Amino acid sequence: QVQLVESGGGLVQAGDSLRLSCAASGRTYSSYSLAWFRQAPGKERECVAAINHSGTSTYYKDSVRGRFTISRDNAKNLMYLQMNSLKPEDTAVYYCALRDYSAGYYYTGPHEYESWGQGTQVTVSS
Repeated sequence: QVQLVESGGGLVQAGDSLRLSCAASGRTYSSYSLAWFRQAPGKERECVAAINHSGTSTYYKDSVRGRFTISRDNAKNLMYLQMNSLKPEDTAVYYCALRDYSAGYYYTGPHEYESWGQGTQVTVSS
């Protein structure tokens, strides 16, 4: 069983930056994919960014590409999401997710991940 804990959310103004962190503990059995999802009120959970085990392959949602950067430190079991030039439409609860047995790929569907953090709120005011 893997536990994930997010941190770094908060209330910021449009144009500001935030860095989210996700700490993983517990046991993984193989190479694992990580991702950041977000969910705004009344909307479906969507993948913002994903990264494969080695960190060599990444995915970004079109609306955040060029503003957000996903990274990971496998030695420390940490994942990050650097968010720059934040916009009010980025307001949501952000979740980190882990999929074991990823065979070097990343995944973008919420149903493809078996471990989730509790979420951290990001609010961007205009």
